[in-house]
Amino acid sequence: MKVLLIKTSSMGDVIHTLPALSDACTAIPGIEFHWIVEPGFQEIPSWHSAVTKVYPIPLRKWRQNPWKTFRSEEFKNFLTFLKSTSYDMVIDAQGLLKSAWITRLVAAPRHGLNVRSARGKIAALFYNHRHEVSWKLHAVERVRELFSKALGYRKPSTTPHYGITVEKPLPLDSVKSPFLVFLHGTTWATKHWPETFWCELARYAEKEKFSVLLPWGNEIERQRAVKIAESAPESATVLPRFSLSELAALFSKATALVAVDTGLGHLACALHRPTLSIYGPTSAALTGTLGPHQQHISAEFSCAPCFLRTCRFNTTETVMPPCYEGVTPQKVWERLRNMIQRGETQYADDLVE
Repeated sequence: MKVLLIKTSSMGDVIHTLPALSDACTAIPGIEFHWIVEPGFQEIPSWHSAVTKVYPIPLRKWRQNPWKTFRSEEFKNFLTFLKSTSYDMVIDAQGLLKSAWITRLVAAPRHGLNVRSARGKIAALFYNHRHEVSWKLHAVERVRELFSKALGYRKPSTTPHYGITVEKPLPLDSVKSPFLVFLHGTTWATKHWPETFWCELARYAEKEKFSVLLPWGNEIERQRAVKIAESAPESATVLPRFSLSELAALFSKATALVAVDTGLGHLACALHRPTLSIYGPTSAALTGTLGPHQQHISAEFSCAPCFLRTCRFNTTETVMPPCYEGVTPQKVWERLRNMIQRGETQYADDLVE
C-alpha cells in the first residue's frame, strides 16, 4: 500500500506526525509513505523507515505569488511528479487550505479532517473522506486517530513511538560531559522565557559542573546565546549553526535538555532524551512534548494559557511575559536536577507549585 502524506510545517507539527506512521506500520505491514513537506524540514521524514520518498515543496513561498508560481518550472515539475506516481490514498494531516488544495491534484481517494475538526474549516470541502477527531486530544494523538480512521485500524493506546533513526556522527570534535542543551529559541514572542532567567540557569549548571551547549537558528537567537554564554563563561558554549541532523546527533548524546515551546524540544522528545519544557501562553496538555523522559513546567497565571502571540500586559512589568514570573530559574534547575538524578523515565504535566 502506498500513501501520499501532506504535512508541510511547522517542525513541531511534522514531528507530531511520526508516531502515526509507526502505528500504521504495525497495523499494515509493508505500507509505504511519500511525504510532502517544506524544504526546511525535509530531513525529518527521511529518518522514519516507512517514508521512502520526501518531496520538499516551498509552499510558503508559492503562496506569496500564486500567479508566478503556476507559471514556474518548479511548479510544473511538482505536477509532473504527482501525475507520474500512483497512490492508494492521500492523507492531509495539516488540515489547512494551503495543504488541502494539493490533495485535489492527486488521483487517489482524499482523506482529511471534517469541518468540525480541521483548523481550516474550508479545507474539509477538498476531501472525499472526512474524519472527526476531538480537539481535546493532544496534537500527536489527533494525528494518530486521523491515520487510524483513514487507514482502517484501531488506534493503539500505547505511548507514541516516533520511530526515527538519525545516523550522524556527533558534530563536535570534543564535548565535555555531562552536558546540557538549552533550547532557548522559539517563534512567538510570548513563548520566550526571559533571557535573564536563561543566564541564571546557566550559572546554576556551571556551579554543578555541567557543560551547557547553546544552539541557534537566526541572528537574534545567536545574540541571545552569546549573552547566556557570557553569564557562565567556564561552562557555556555557543554552537556553530548546525543542520537538523547534526542537532539530532547532538541531542541524542545530551544528559538532558531544557526547552521552551519549540520544534527542537519535540525533536529531543522524539529522540527519547530527558527534556524539561517550559510553557507560558500555550498548553502542554494539547501540544507539549509527549513521550518517555519528558517533564513540563507550565505557568500558573490568571490568563495562562492565553494562546496569544502578543502579551496583553505592559512591557514595564518586571518579568515579561509576566506569566513566567513564577517559573523561576531556581525551580527549573531543581526540577532538572531531580530528573537527572532519578534517571527520568516518565513524562508528566506538572504545574509550578
